[in-house]
Amino acid sequence: MRMKMKLLLFLCCVLWVSADVLHEDLAITGCSDSDGENMYTLDGEEKWYADFKQGKGIEPQPPFVDHMSYPEGTYEEAVANQQVCRTNLKVVQKAMKDLPLENDPPSSMMIYSRDYVDLGEKNSLICHVSGFYPAPVNVSWTKNGEKVTEGTSINVPFPNKDSSFTQISRLDFIPKQGDIYSCSVEHLALTQPLTRIWEVEATKPGIGPTVFCGLGLTVGVVGVAAGTYFFIKAIKRS
Repeated sequence: MRMKMKLLLFLCCVLWVSADVLHEDLAITGCSDSDGENMYTLDGEEKWYADFKQGKGIEPQPPFVDHMSYPEGTYEEAVANQQVCRTNLKVVQKAMKDLPLENDPPSSMMIYSRDYVDLGEKNSLICHVSGFYPAPVNVSWTKNGEKVTEGTSINVPFPNKDSSFTQISRLDFIPKQGDIYSCSVEHLALTQPLTRIWEVEATKPGIGPTVFCGLGLTVGVVGVAAGTYFFIKAIKRS
């Protein structure tokens, strides 16, 4: 039996949108002795979460998405949920105090850019960490070997269906040719940090399909021309 350092209370509601499509709406409340979490998601994407350090609710969707606003008092409700969660946590900790604690290191870690990389254009690096237990992980960034804190952010731990967690950290940056970035992850189950490296290599969106399309069109035109030539030649001979 896995003993949880955090008590997580799940409320999952499946919404029928049409006869063929299912959407999963999930409300998550979690707490520990020193931290707390309250989040609402749809199909695995965060819609809203409580930032207890800033004392307000956060809508993490990108600006091009229509935001789903929550009614006034949602943050205050999240604070009240934390009080209930910590009361329940004390009961569970007392009942499970003699059970061994199981720690699982991250099973997946990736680093990639949010958009195509154009030199000098604002972009974001994403460090995606998944499969660890318990939450959270500690994520740090470097640029050319120097630690970077400005422009970094990390979401609250997101529970997977196997009871492990996923967290995503972001670094806003302006790519320059030759720059090297790294993302390092620390966790209770790791004896040393996991690190992934990412090097700036400029790419232009759509250049591959354009080249191949142009090449295919050229070959096609040549083929039609050759076929027409041999067809006319055959008619003259007959």
